[in-house]
Formats: sequence, structure tokens, C-alpha cells
Amino acid sequence: MQRDDRLLMTPGPTEVEEPVRRALGRPTTNPDLDPDFYRFYDELGQKLGRIMGTRRPVLVLTGEGMLGLDAAVASLVEPDEPVLVLSNGLFGRGFGDLVERYGARPVYVEAPFDQVLAPEKVEEALAANPRVRVATLVHCETPTGLLNPVEGLLRVLGEHQVISIVDAVSSLAADPVETDAWGADVVLGASQKALSAPTGLALVSVSDRAWEKVGRRKTRIPAFYANLLEWKRTWLDARDRFFPYTPAAAEMAALGAACDALLAEGLEAAFARHRRLSRAVRVALRGAGFRVYAPEEHAASSVTAFLVPEGVDDRAFRRRMWEEQGVMMAGSLAELEGRLWRVGHMGAGAREDRLFRFMRALEARCRADAVPLAGSPAELFLEALRKEEAA
Repeated sequence: MQRDDRLLMTPGPTEVEEPVRRALGRPTTNPDLDPDFYRFYDELGQKLGRIMGTRRPVLVLTGEGMLGLDAAVASLVEPDEPVLVLSNGLFGRGFGDLVERYGARPVYVEAPFDQVLAPEKVEEALAANPRVRVATLVHCETPTGLLNPVEGLLRVLGEHQVISIVDAVSSLAADPVETDAWGADVVLGASQKALSAPTGLALVSVSDRAWEKVGRRKTRIPAFYANLLEWKRTWLDARDRFFPYTPAAAEMAALGAACDALLAEGLEAAFARHRRLSRAVRVALRGAGFRVYAPEEHAASSVTAFLVPEGVDDRAFRRRMWEEQGVMMAGSLAELEGRLWRVGHMGAGAREDRLFRFMRALEARCRADAVPLAGSPAELFLEALRKEEAA
């Protein structure tokens, strides 16, 4: 089967639509020297600001989304500093690893991977650790499809004057992200998730008070590429601006086209599309006999994780589904590997025809491998959509 006939239904990277691919292939100049590229970069930051719910300048860094997480921690935390790490998933816990790498001390507020974090627990942790000035949290835990109610968590952090670092990588453009309204300080995104642009760009929004903390550091930031202060010095505050390193002009052109498509659809319409289709996916999977991992009231609109049926070889099943049905779905990570399957319904994946094809492929693979089903995932998906439309 040729690649053109295959379908990527993973929770990032996603399929990339044709107008975005065309933008990726346009001729580029030298972005360090071209005034037109400077203007384009400013305009791209403004578009991303609308999507991220902020009036602040949004930085677009050349590097996969993890660069944004790395840069935020490297720039904001100092050795021996206590940092509150809100963790109910692999990426929440991963923030703690980053904190330790830069010599700071993680103070964990934890919950089981299928439960959201409670503001009361954050209050208790801050009362017990009054020196905490920075906290990390994750909006959508991609490995489990759980959406944390970050607005309430951010309210508590703001009341205690704690600077927040929010991983919104897999929620941005699928579920609302209201950076300014929520009082979030550093919000992080990526190009390859619900924006459905090529992999390779990290998105960073930084509040004034976060910049102030970076500027008051007693120690040097132990990085260059992951040093946000370099961006402030050379790009945000400089009269004669220049980039701290050469931007990826082609990837940014593609991201600009993806932003244009999203804004032309309208953010509210895009959020409604993601909500409607994600609900139908979960209804269909449950009706077919699968167990969805995240509770319905905290399920993300971008990704659904569901349990691998007992006795099924996760990797072998997914490999055959890709090779024979031509549809790729994801497994999960770390201790969840082999236990969960994941379907991405984010950005270009949040389309009825693509999700219907995913359901047909899942059904065909299950029947070929004698995996019991309580009903047809494809038919249940269509039925769920009809009910959504009638509601």
C-alpha cells in the first residue's frame, strides 16, 4: 500500500492538509536578513496569540514542542529552588525530571492518571512550601486523553503569586486555551498537534511577571538554545532586532497557513467540531465494548485513550492495522505502554470521514484477529454523529 493511501490517526504528529504542505514548499529567502520575514514572524505571533488567548508576543522557536518545556524550566528555575510540580500523568511527572536536571527541587502534587488534580491539594502544598515561586502543570495529558481543569488550578497559583508554566501542547486549537483570562504565565504549544502543521516548532507565551523573574536570576541560565532571555535581549527588547538563531522559515510558512485555516474556520467552530467528534468517538468505542480511560467529564477533545483488550499484543495489532488496513493509531508510553491505544482526533484528524475510516480499520483488524466486539465501531460512530446532529 502506498503512503498516499494511508491515514495517520495518532495524537500528533497529525495529517498535514494540502494548503499547509504547499506553504512548506514555497521558496524562502534568508530569514535573518529579510525584512519581509521579520514582518511575517510578527504577524504569525499575532495569529498564534489569538489562538492562545493572549495579547502578548508569542515566540516561535525552532525545535519540537519539548523545546518549549525545556526552555521554560531552564529559564525560570534556579538551583535548589523548590518548584511545585502538578502531576497526574507522564508529562506532568516529566516536568519534575526537567526541574531536577536544572538543579531545582520538585515538590509534587499528585493524583492518579485517570483523575484530575484538585485545587485544594494545591492550596495545601503551597501552605506547606511557602518558598515556591514557580509551578508546572499540564492541560491535556496526551498519553491518557485526560483534560485537566487548569483554570481553577491557575486561580490558586495566582492567589499565591506563583508563576505558572502550562503545557498546552496537545490541547491548543482543540480545547480553549485562555492564557490571559486564566492568568497563565508561560503557556507552551507545538506545531504538530491540533494546529496540524509539520513537526519542528515550539510556541511560547511569557507574562511580564515571568520575564521579571527570569531577569532577577542570581545564576546564569545553563543553556543557549533553551534560553528565553536570549529572545528577550535580541528580539523583544532590542531596537535593532535580530533572531538569536536562524528561524526555520519553511516550517513557519506552513504553520502560518495552518493558523490561517483555523482562524478562517473560527475558533469556536473548531472547538465545537472537536467536541462533537470526540464525543462520538468515545460513544462508539464504549458501545463496541472498549473501556475509555479518561472519565467523560474530563475527556480531552484532541485524543482518546482506550484499554487494549485482554490478551491482545498491542504492537503487533497496531503494526498489522497500519500494514493491512493502512491506518496508524498510537499506543501509550512508559508504564502505560501495552495497556492503552490512542486515537488522535485533533486538527486534521478531527474530520468525520477520517474518523469513520479509523473506525472501519479498527473493526476490520479486530475481526481479523478474533478480538470480540460488542458492536460495530463504524456504525456506532455514525449513529453517535446522527444523535449529535439531532440534539
